[in-house]
Amino acid sequence: MALDLANLASVRAFATAFLSSEPRLDILIHNAGISSCGRTREAFNLLLRVNHIGPFLLTHLLLPCLKACAPSRVVVVASAAHCRGRLDFKRLDRPVVGWRQELRAYADTKLANVLFARELANQLEGTGITCYAAHPGPVNSELFLRHVPGWLRPLLRPLAWLVLRAPRGGAQTPLYCALQEGIEPLSGRYFANCHVEEVPPAARDDRAAHRLWEASKRLAGLGPGEDAEPDEDSQSEDSGAPSSLSTTHPEEPTVSQPYPSPQSSPDLSKMTHRIQAKVEPETQLS
Repeated sequence: MALDLANLASVRAFATAFLSSEPRLDILIHNAGISSCGRTREAFNLLLRVNHIGPFLLTHLLLPCLKACAPSRVVVVASAAHCRGRLDFKRLDRPVVGWRQELRAYADTKLANVLFARELANQLEGTGITCYAAHPGPVNSELFLRHVPGWLRPLLRPLAWLVLRAPRGGAQTPLYCALQEGIEPLSGRYFANCHVEEVPPAARDDRAAHRLWEASKRLAGLGPGEDAEPDEDSQSEDSGAPSSLSTTHPEEPTVSQPYPSPQSSPDLSKMTHRIQAKVEPETQLS
């Protein structure tokens, strides 16, 4: 099904087509992304639009189906590059020009991914939908090589094969977040190498996460009736329970319980997929 994350009309058309043709949506993985604007010149921040705003809008539009199929999951493919990100809300959607700005903007969008998963988990607490940010690791894909000058590619490809993961390896952590049983209490957290990892203070700032949420709604053109608020029944049932992500600033305790090792994950090679979308895993340079 056609989907252009840079075009909000395309996102809405995709959601309408999906909801009218598919009876279920159990797992939503936001895996598509870009690392450079290439030759494209837009009046908005293209990296933010594709890596965050488009997936943000798509999630909202598909929420009714996710809620109807609960328990369900949303996985946002993030990156260790979020550690270098810094969100400037006054310049959030300003166009990006030049490779230096692109590197910075890419890190900013990955920080947005982590904060989005965190705030989405808070917004949807009690609905049966859990959310995770997943770092695939450094992956050998065209996401990086397509922007390298042609004469340099023959030199970099052998190096990429040596030091970067194959796409199958990069897919393991997002699939772990989508399929592993027992990680529901960790909704909103950041995973790498198939286990939860602590993030820097900027990536667990709940005030920044909520501010990004509101800014993203505006940039995505979402109306008042299209928010991700839980159903009234869910709110009343959980009104007395504190949010698992309610701390606003640092000092979250390190999780002490053991986590299943990657070896204990489901046998992904034997799975049958009903719907397949060809998208490239994120390639990180961190």
